[in-house]
Amino acid sequence: MILEKLSRANFVLRSRKAFVRQAHSAVPPQPVPPLAQTLQRYLRALEPLLPSDELEHTQKMVQRFGSPGGLGERLQKGLDKRARHTHNWITDWWIQWAYLESRQPLAVHSNPAISLPRRDFSDWRGQLVFASKLISAVLDFKARVDSGRLSVEYMRGRPLCLELFPQLFSSCRVPGPKHDHVVHYGRPRRGPTHITVVRNYQFFQLDVYNSDGTPLTQSQIHAQLCRIRSQSWKTDKEPMGILTSEHRHTWGQAYNRLLQDKVNKESVRLIEKGLFTLCLDSPVMRISDEKYASRMAAQILHGGGTYSNSGNRWFDKTLQFVIGEDGSWGLLYEQATAEGPPIATLLHHILQYCKKADTVRAPLIPLPMPKKLYFYIDPAIKWDIEMAKQNLDILINDLDITCFNFQRFGKEFPKQFILSPNSFIQLAIQLAYYRVHSEVCATCDIASLRMFRGGRTDYIRSPTNQMLSFIQAFDDPSVSREAKVELLREAVETYSQLTDQALQGQGIDRHLLGLKLQAIEEGLSVPRMFMDTAYGLATHFKLRTGQVPTNTDSVMCFGPLVPDGYAVCYNPQSDHVHFSVTAFNCCEETNAEHLALTLESALCDLQELLQPSP
Repeated sequence: MILEKLSRANFVLRSRKAFVRQAHSAVPPQPVPPLAQTLQRYLRALEPLLPSDELEHTQKMVQRFGSPGGLGERLQKGLDKRARHTHNWITDWWIQWAYLESRQPLAVHSNPAISLPRRDFSDWRGQLVFASKLISAVLDFKARVDSGRLSVEYMRGRPLCLELFPQLFSSCRVPGPKHDHVVHYGRPRRGPTHITVVRNYQFFQLDVYNSDGTPLTQSQIHAQLCRIRSQSWKTDKEPMGILTSEHRHTWGQAYNRLLQDKVNKESVRLIEKGLFTLCLDSPVMRISDEKYASRMAAQILHGGGTYSNSGNRWFDKTLQFVIGEDGSWGLLYEQATAEGPPIATLLHHILQYCKKADTVRAPLIPLPMPKKLYFYIDPAIKWDIEMAKQNLDILINDLDITCFNFQRFGKEFPKQFILSPNSFIQLAIQLAYYRVHSEVCATCDIASLRMFRGGRTDYIRSPTNQMLSFIQAFDDPSVSREAKVELLREAVETYSQLTDQALQGQGIDRHLLGLKLQAIEEGLSVPRMFMDTAYGLATHFKLRTGQVPTNTDSVMCFGPLVPDGYAVCYNPQSDHVHFSVTAFNCCEETNAEHLALTLESALCDLQELLQPSP
């Protein structure tokens, strides 16, 4: 038995090393784009956003920065050198700057949520049966990652970097006074063997492997979940998880106070080390079918508030699966470690696994009771929890969220006209925003850089000049239909070109950030180009957009990047498109429902333009 366990551990270790080697060797390093190219494209991106006099002022500033022998050239050389001597020249900086140094709460502002199609159960019994199947599915996926059996993914014929997959498990973000950090406890040998289950604000350590290293069967897991349920009746327990929804500086101070107690420290460490967290949510108030999708997305995103399920979250955890008693379920993930495409791969595996019948018989081995995690709450921690409850409820009440399923057409419709579905939807979003606000705004769409070693994301920027020309002409009755169709084609094709550039590592946003951070790295003042009001406008993304790369009817949502902005997520299927739109109620100019309705009519109008009714 001992030899068998050792050989299995050695196999996993060799496979994990092979997996990492494959992830490194098959993909090239991320290139540093040419300086002149990025500066030229930056100015072009500003053209639809700035009046001509401001644009002229910025052009002069950018020309000075990029002049031969100038500051830009010096910083570019620094980036080229960094690219030669690091795993990826921008990823570490990007994670630090975009996520770990951000002091905004993770709930709503950062962690994306994915709500999946409702399962066919409506009570706690069905909830626990499905939960045990989901846990088995995730453990099966992890076994593939650990043994190097995960299929290589391709995009446009090129292999993708697989580095993120092992980091999804047993990882957690930890708050700090000035910046956070991420801890990874997953090791091929003697890594954590438990998950954390939370129900009615009470956390449990559930070991999911037998002593010989094999995973528990579904029926074993189900029996353990039933035991957890019997130990977690609704009580007056303090919702410890609410603390993780706080402003990061505030949570960092509370975290240090919390860990001064030995019992608290052990409980927090077990949550952080767990492979992932499973949140078993209590029933929520029944709601009309029309609003159900919006309510469920909100439940996954933030738990519905302190009187609902928000205490059943640990927002710092990389992976949290949420299952309600009414058949609702989904996933919440932390972006410093995880991102959309690997999560989509994991979800696809779960859905395929859940279709299979459970044929494994449970061994008749008595299992230890799941361990309840205790917390000692002194008056200072009690006060921290009360403040966190107030602040989270304010944030949740401020978030305006609307989800809808557009059923007139899906991604096959634009393909009939040889148009990119993603670019077509982006154009519709721009048209809707313009109709609501009578102006365009800086918009970011997310491009994956996983074609490169250690690559994460870059932005695809809009609006373009071509989009603006189309938008302004579209509602003008003096412009002919033929001219509008031609302008639409130009707008869609230009956006598709920008998408190609970003996917090839030739986007502008990460490069501009790299130049700015290189100046700070060299002890220089921030270059004037980055202090210019134009740069501030260009990076104040009032529209944060994202496509869910899945083949299932899931809805993704997150909060806007700025107080006066929106976030629009979409999931195009062959004959319909799922959308979620969020905005903040504190801003009088924005309204998620109004933008959603306008987007719906914009899509219908674009369909009518391309395919007029007889």
